[in-house]
Amino acid sequence: MSPQLLFMQALNGLQYGILLFLLAAGLTLVFGIMSFINLAHGALYMMGAYFAAATFHQTNSFILAIFAGLAGAMMLGVVLDRCGFARLYPRAHLDQVLATFGLMLFCNEAVRMIWGAAPVFMSLPDALSNVVMVFGTPYPLYRLLIILAGLLVALGLYWLIERTRVGMLIRAGASNRTMVAALGVNIGWLNTFIFALGAGLAGLAGALVGPILSVQPGMGDSILIMTLVVIVIGGIGSIRGAFLGALVVGLVDTLGRTVVPALLAKFLAQGLASTLGAAISSLAVYVLMVVVLALKPEGLFPVRKP
Repeated sequence: MSPQLLFMQALNGLQYGILLFLLAAGLTLVFGIMSFINLAHGALYMMGAYFAAATFHQTNSFILAIFAGLAGAMMLGVVLDRCGFARLYPRAHLDQVLATFGLMLFCNEAVRMIWGAAPVFMSLPDALSNVVMVFGTPYPLYRLLIILAGLLVALGLYWLIERTRVGMLIRAGASNRTMVAALGVNIGWLNTFIFALGAGLAGLAGALVGPILSVQPGMGDSILIMTLVVIVIGGIGSIRGAFLGALVVGLVDTLGRTVVPALLAKFLAQGLASTLGAAISSLAVYVLMVVVLALKPEGLFPVRKP
């Protein structure tokens, strides 16, 4: 394998990790602060992709499409929280799992009824379809912009959580919700803000991935599993853990699918190496999760206790 190809795959892994971070950041906040298990988070990612694709086909504006994916998912998150999920927060985790799993199935069928079962595609503007040179390696400009956008979101979340009054309330609510409520803070609306923020990040990830992958029903189911793996590896409730865990998972998954078959091909027949390499690489992320859980059950970067 050439160094250029290896570097390109590393960039692809970084881009995949950034998308996982956008999903994991919102999910880890919701679970870590509100102790709410939301299996419909992947459905919000899917809805953001559909909102973006529908807006793009109506307006032919890529910027409006991205905004529609973000804003549409946030508004959907507010509606879900105020109309149903708020009643589930004090309930047992099993109730939350059943309710959100049912919502995930409902969303999958709803998009089939509205947009059909066939994949929906978004095309990139000509300005974003170019290839740029990154350290002498040609790489698609749009994928590079996804990486930059994810880094900006990570910085924005750090500023929000660590440097603003809202972030102070979020951190305080995670430590002692009863005391925060006694000080006059409306915990219900704070929870709604957190849930809407997570939904918006999921919708943004869906909108950004629309031009790369086909937008189709059930597209959020598989990535939800990887998002949960990221949260377990990084540490529940930790934005830093979600960011670094997502990058590790993205690189391990992408490079594993490229490097492992190439290494096995030196010792085995090409067909057997491809089959065995695909099987091993698909397990690499889960093996990593097991190792992390065995060594650090709270994750690599658990939330610091006050």
